Amino acid sequence: MGIFGMLQQVMTQEVAEATQLGISNLGKAIGAGLTVIGAGIGIGLIGSRMTESMARQPEISGSIQTAAIILAALIEGAALFGLVIAFLI
Repeated sequence: MGIFGMLQQVMTQEVAEATQLGISNLGKAIGAGLTVIGAGIGIGLIGSRMTESMARQPEISGSIQTAAIILAALIEGAALFGLVIAFLI
């Protein structure tokens, strides 16, 4: 095995490590994207249902709004937890 054989072996190993790192980063990006999309859908549904229920029963709109804000905060917390897990894996 000459110098060219050793050079080829080292370059092949470096390319394999770079490919593995790229795939890992792609997985992190996909996980983060899915987390944000899920949180956006959840908060959008809360907002639409909150508006609909306030229109149907305006006398309890204060308690509906308070509950919706609490639910949105819980969804944001879960989304943040999902992002952290996606980046740690």
